[in-house]
Amino acid sequence: MKFFVDTAEIDAIAELNELGMVDGVTTNPSLILKSGRDIHEVTAEICALVDGPVSAEVVALEADAMIAEGRKLAEIADNITIKLPLTWDGLKACKVLSDDGHMINVTLCFSANQALLAAKAGATFISPFIGRLDDIHLDGMDLIADIRTIYDNYGYETNILAASIRSVNHVQDCALVGADVMTAPPDVIKKLATHPLTDKGLEQFMADWAKTGQKIL
Repeated sequence: MKFFVDTAEIDAIAELNELGMVDGVTTNPSLILKSGRDIHEVTAEICALVDGPVSAEVVALEADAMIAEGRKLAEIADNITIKLPLTWDGLKACKVLSDDGHMINVTLCFSANQALLAAKAGATFISPFIGRLDDIHLDGMDLIADIRTIYDNYGYETNILAASIRSVNHVQDCALVGADVMTAPPDVIKKLATHPLTDKGLEQFMADWAKTGQKIL
């Protein structure tokens, strides 16, 4: 499973990228706002830092305007993925822009039927939102599993990009159910390395080592 980082914060991306933990980056209008940066400037900086796909989201709601914005965003770098909402106009824009040869991330997916439409429209990635389904007491992993089954049934090449990841359990469950990619905030990715038994074991090792009175260097 590939790891995308869901942020527009350069320092956080760089730290994870140095460890080989970044296969791509996803941004959205809310993350651009949080960064306090110009969308073209910060997106170009991310694209120069990361080799993989970098999702940049349109803000228009009508298909022709989405297409124009998508083409403008695609000029930033070769690894731009144009991010479009899963609306009828978004699907129209997806078809045109994917036919142009651009990578497309169709976002805000909440049903398997929506995912099926996005695949037929040529989406490179479909982004089902796990956490937001959990918020309304639905199991987001059921949606990932349904999309996986449908795509496998018919050979769709659209990548399942699990989004709205809130916890380390979400990451594990996505891997188990067969998501191609997950995107998560930097803090969630870093928390994957932690476990209380690891901390307890390390504490015991350090205590025993201190008793030896030895040094390695």
